Amino acid sequence: MKLLGLAIFSLAITAFAQNEVVTNAAKSPKPAKSAKTKASPAAKDKASPGAKNPFENESKGPITTEIYADEASFDSGKNMGVFTGNVKVFDPRFNLQSDKLTVFLHKGQDQGLERAIAEGNVGVVRDKPDPNGGPPSHAVGRSEHAVYTADDGRVELTGMPKVQQGPNMHIATSAGTVMVIDQDGHLNTHGPSRTEIRQEPNAGKSPSASATPSPKP
Repeated sequence: MKLLGLAIFSLAITAFAQNEVVTNAAKSPKPAKSAKTKASPAAKDKASPGAKNPFENESKGPITTEIYADEASFDSGKNMGVFTGNVKVFDPRFNLQSDKLTVFLHKGQDQGLERAIAEGNVGVVRDKPDPNGGPPSHAVGRSEHAVYTADDGRVELTGMPKVQQGPNMHIATSAGTVMVIDQDGHLNTHGPSRTEIRQEPNAGKSPSASATPSPKP
């Protein structure tokens, strides 16, 4: 029964993705092939600003969310799925792990992910692409409870949350503190907290060589 429930949910997610692909394909027929022509440098310069938007590709085509768990149940009438045991979520917008996960899907034709609630030993990672083409920066959050909302892309952490951005750590000092990581990787904290800014000592310098004066002859 566990495998059957997981299979039904996987088929439902796959069906949602297939429906979206078919709809997009019907609206956008493939253009006829034409001879290849070299684009002029001016045309490349005009096209480059649009390609620099790191979130531009998120709105093109369906988004696939993969969920792994020891047990799963899906209620198609409520458009809701419950996953328990070693839950792991892989999504282009975030990665998540927890003891339990409850997901809600949109009703109607657009049955994509609407909201996800994670409970117990929650860990979430969000990547922020570098607009200059460099490596992405990471925000790693940990808490006992998290809610992801697809409409605005926000992840809300509660239950003594803490978020690490690079070497720096932001830690809640009260059980009522709430930390929110938005889709751009920005962190907002509501409630008492402590921030640890870490900096490695300067390497390559030898203070003794420069600070110690040479003896006079």
